[in-house]
Amino acid sequence: MRFVRGYRLTPWFAVFLVMIGASCKNNDRELVVGKIQQASDLVTAEFVVDKVVFGKKSKKVFFIPVNEASFLAYSQAKIKTGIDLNRITESDIVIDGTKISISLPPIEVINFSYPPDKFVEDTLISNPNRFLNNISLEDQEEFFRMAETDIRESLPYLGIVKTSQEHTRKMMHSLLKALGFNEIYISFQDDGLKIRQVTINDPVDSVTPK
Repeated sequence: MRFVRGYRLTPWFAVFLVMIGASCKNNDRELVVGKIQQASDLVTAEFVVDKVVFGKKSKKVFFIPVNEASFLAYSQAKIKTGIDLNRITESDIVIDGTKISISLPPIEVINFSYPPDKFVEDTLISNPNRFLNNISLEDQEEFFRMAETDIRESLPYLGIVKTSQEHTRKMMHSLLKALGFNEIYISFQDDGLKIRQVTINDPVDSVTPK
């Protein structure tokens, strides 16, 4: 049984309104940190990954290939990225009057979903039922599990970090402006992508024919 990779990434800016209270008139770092942390997880971007799921299963008789069954489907993953504002400490913020420099935690995947209702089998290309060789529901489930794992492992290489950093800077600039700062400098502690450890979803029960 063989699984073939294939995906397409579509980013779009997700706007989230975060209420953090009145301006910090005394520019106290502790007060600034406290107000920023009220937002907890700040989601700044959302991405859609269109994934082609393609697998083959060969049947051999006395080590000789007899026929090959194939399965092709389309799936979609949704990823939300942002920063964990709870990780910001006083030492990450430098204030001088209305000037502020802030060092943000690295971008991380706040939410990852791979919904089964987005699984659509392409019946024109798929040929899952061959003589003496069928691609079973269990085989399909394995293809989708492998596809989800492949998406997760590919996330650091899809340009997500750069796009998310740009959107995060815009969001934080607006938040800090609301706190009364006029000169704002924003950097990141790490240019990597932090992915929260989660359990892979249970296998899908069925796919929708196309």
